[in-house]
Amino acid sequence: MSRDVVIGVDVGTYETKGVAVDAAGQVVAQAARPHRLSVPRPGWAEHDADEVWWSGLVNVVRDLLSDDAVEPGAVAAVGCSAIGPCVLPLGADGSPLRPAILYGVDTRSTEQIAALETRLGREAIMERSGNTLSTQSAGPKIAWLRDHEPDVYQRAARFVTSQTYLVGKLTGRWVIDHGTAGYFHPLYNLHDAQWDTSGCEDVVTAERLPELGWASDIAGVVTPRAAEVTGLPAGTPVIVGTTDAPAEAVSAGITQAGRLMLMYGSTIFMIEMLDRPTPYPDLWSAPYVFPGSYVLAAGTATAGSLTQWFLDVVTPGADVHTRPEWFARLADEAATSPPGARGLIALPYFSGERTPINDPAARGTIFGLTLSHTRGDIYRALLEGVACGVRANLDAYADAAAAPELIRAVGGGTRNEVWLRAVSDSTQRTQEVAAHSGASFGDAALAALGVGVLADRAAVDTWVRVSRTVEPDPTRAEVYDHLYQQTTGLYRATRHLMHDVNVTPDGANP
Repeated sequence: MSRDVVIGVDVGTYETKGVAVDAAGQVVAQAARPHRLSVPRPGWAEHDADEVWWSGLVNVVRDLLSDDAVEPGAVAAVGCSAIGPCVLPLGADGSPLRPAILYGVDTRSTEQIAALETRLGREAIMERSGNTLSTQSAGPKIAWLRDHEPDVYQRAARFVTSQTYLVGKLTGRWVIDHGTAGYFHPLYNLHDAQWDTSGCEDVVTAERLPELGWASDIAGVVTPRAAEVTGLPAGTPVIVGTTDAPAEAVSAGITQAGRLMLMYGSTIFMIEMLDRPTPYPDLWSAPYVFPGSYVLAAGTATAGSLTQWFLDVVTPGADVHTRPEWFARLADEAATSPPGARGLIALPYFSGERTPINDPAARGTIFGLTLSHTRGDIYRALLEGVACGVRANLDAYADAAAAPELIRAVGGGTRNEVWLRAVSDSTQRTQEVAAHSGASFGDAALAALGVGVLADRAAVDTWVRVSRTVEPDPTRAEVYDHLYQQTTGLYRATRHLMHDVNVTPDGANP
C-alpha cells in the first residue's frame, strides 16, 4: 500500500482521467472514462455537468480507490482540473440550470463580443484584462444567456466553470483560481488580480461569480455526502484546482519563466510561463497557477477533435475500444505520404479558429484534392494544417518579444510521431516530450504543494521526466516554409467566402 498518495482528476473534452501519485512522483494507479461532446447546433459545444463532469470524477476516483496500490486512508489531498473557461449557471441550491457552455470551441457569443467591445472599447478591455474579447472569453457567454435564455439567467445564483463545479460538489465551496478567472474577460482585472465588473453590471456582478483563490490553495475538505458518493474519506483536503491546460503545464515542468508547454489535446494549447504580465492582442494573457506568475497563452480551435472527426468520417463503425488501433493505422498511412501531403493544403478551422487569427467564422478547407490522393495524404494534410497553426502562434510569441526558450510537448497527440515531426519541421524548433504527463498528474502535483508533500514549485521538477526529444529536420524547412505561406495565403483568399457561408439569408449567424 502507498502512503502519502495524492489524487489528481482531469475532465477533458472527450475523457476523464485520474492518477494516484506517491510522494516520489511515481504514478501508482490510473483510470479513465470516455464521454461525449454535445454539439446541439453548429458553433455550439456543451457538456451536461452531472452526467459528464461529476459522473466522470466519481467513477474515476472509485476506480483509483479500488486499485490495490491505493489505500483510501492514505490519500493526502485531491486536485481537480477540467476544460475551460466554461459557463455553467447554477441555482441557489447549486444545481445546474442547463448544460454548460464550453470554452472557445463554442462560438455562439459573437454578437455579445461585438456589443461589449462597442460599449467598453477594445483598448479599455485590453487594459483591464490583458486580452481582447474572443470566443474563449467567458464574459460574452454569460451575456448570451442573458439575451437568449433570460429565465435561466434570472434564476442563476452564480455562474461557474468546470473545476469550480467539481470542487463545489466535493466541498460545498464555490471557488475559482486566478488563472481561470483571467479568462473571464472583461470581468477580471489582470493587474489588480480581482473581479472587475464595472460597465458590465447588467451582464453579471461579482456576487454571482465564484470566490477567487490560487490553484494549490485548500478550498475545503470532502463533505460526508461527497465521501459517500466518491469513496474518498470525509475530511480529505481538496485544492482550488485550475483549468486543464495550466494543470498539464505543471505536469510538464513549466515552473520557470521562458518555458512553454505545447499540449496536443482536443485542441492545441500553448502556455508560456512569464514573471510579469505581457499582454499581446493576438494571444491570451492571464495569471498562472503560482502567485506572482503569469502566462502568455495560445490555442487552436481543433487538433485532436479534428483527427477524431476524420476517424468518424472514414471509419463510422469505430467505437471507443478500437480508436487507438485506428489512429495507429491512420498515422502509419500518413507516414507513407511525403511532407506537403502531395500538394494538399488543409485549413483546420472546423470549429472556427482561436489564436492568432481569432476568427470564429473561419471554416475548414481541404484544398488541392485529386483522384490520386489517398486517405493517408488527407490525414497528413490535416496534421500539417494544425502544425502550421502552431507555427503561426509561435510567430506571434516572437512578435510579443516572448519567444520561448524551451518547448515541452504533452498530451495524447504526442503518440503520433508524424504529427510531432510535422510541428518540429514546420517551426524548426526542438520539442522535449514529457513522460508521465497529463493534467491529472499536474493536479496531483498541485495537491501535493497544497498540503506540503512538495515543499515548493521548484520541487515539482523532481516529479517531471522527459521521455524523448524531437529535433527539426533542416532539409524539410523549405517544404514547410512553402506550405506555411500557402496556408496563410489560402485563408486570406477565402476568408470572405467563409464569412459569407456563415450568414443565413435573413442575415443571422447559423
